[in-house]
Amino acid sequence: MDKKFKIMVIQGPNINMLGVRDPGMYGSMKMEDIHSQMKVVAEQYGADIEFFQSNFEGELVDKIQECLGEVDGIIINPAAYSHTSIAIRDAISAVGLPAIEVHISNIYRREEFREKSLIAPVCAGHIAGFGPVGYHLAMIGMLQIFDQIKALEAANQNQ
Repeated sequence: MDKKFKIMVIQGPNINMLGVRDPGMYGSMKMEDIHSQMKVVAEQYGADIEFFQSNFEGELVDKIQECLGEVDGIIINPAAYSHTSIAIRDAISAVGLPAIEVHISNIYRREEFREKSLIAPVCAGHIAGFGPVGYHLAMIGMLQIFDQIKALEAANQNQ
């Protein structure tokens, strides 16, 4: 029987305000709508998915740490903490799970202080500037990582 993979989606500060906060920058789609679409994709693949949002750095770090032994991959939009949080970076690095960083806006076309992500170097991938569809791209990327894990496990069992 194939292992059922589990994804944790972690949303940082102000992501709960999507659809209200600066629709010209972030679009009109609400966080809940993004999560609903991600759930459909996960179900089609046969994966479990959970969602967590917080405006507090320590809660995000706690959630990342709780992922160890509980989930197989993390999709994270650390939002503004991407540019400031060594703690979130260290937590992602510590758990050793594949992680994909997502940003709705193109952080490289914004203020200079947003152009550097402290989180991206410890992630398997980084997606920015595609609006809410970036979450779909992250799902595709994570599912590809899971396919690679399955292939490696199968190869190791055949040896």
